[in-house]
Amino acid sequence: MIDYDILMKQVDLHPYPLMFATISGAHLYGFPSPDSDFDMRGIHQLPVEQVVGLGDCEETVEKSGIHDGLELDLVTHDVRKFFMLMLKKNGYVLEQILSPHVVFTTPEHDELKSIVPSCITRHHSHHYLGFAATQWKLFSKENPPRVKPLLYVYRVLLTGIHLMKTGEVEANLVTLNDETRLPYIDELVERKLTGPEKGDLPEADMKFHESEYQRLVELLERTSAESHLPEAGTARDALNDLLIRTRLAARK
Repeated sequence: MIDYDILMKQVDLHPYPLMFATISGAHLYGFPSPDSDFDMRGIHQLPVEQVVGLGDCEETVEKSGIHDGLELDLVTHDVRKFFMLMLKKNGYVLEQILSPHVVFTTPEHDELKSIVPSCITRHHSHHYLGFAATQWKLFSKENPPRVKPLLYVYRVLLTGIHLMKTGEVEANLVTLNDETRLPYIDELVERKLTGPEKGDLPEADMKFHESEYQRLVELLERTSAESHLPEAGTARDALNDLLIRTRLAARK
């Protein structure tokens, strides 16, 4: 259950105006534990004087801790930095824009959503392959292994495969598994939903999941090679126009 009123207080307390704030992490991915924290992500707008001056700018604002009883991890980027990430084939930021768990929004957020499809290329597969490799490395070093990082591995790979096939960004593992129908996903999700954030995984399952990890990596690589998605995105002009209008509007 997401308490949007409490989360909205953090929007009001943010040092800069926001373009949007959404919930990412386990709540977006479809497997929050009862004690999961809330990962809030978004875009902030720096004052024009900071952007054009010689002083340092807070391109990234981070805040974590317990607020009104909720464990919160808040990260926002200035609009220019965020737009540059969108142009770097970063699927993570696209997921944040399109998250259905919206704490705060604006007309510019709606415009940004409409630009997302023109950002997507077949090379976004590299983002998901790299992300999955990092998550698998973290998971395989744990003793005992935990359910949470394993779910992150599967979530990343299935999101990448779905994106290469359809051109659509889908971050919810439960929704993704409606299509792939991997029988072990539902069991893992159920254990995560009903158990603690740090629930363990039986050691005996490791070989099976390593085999599945390798299989899905190969599937994502193959799906990327066969994808009809474009080689390059076409969003730069639209993002540049939105950035300029946003900066100029901040002066009024």
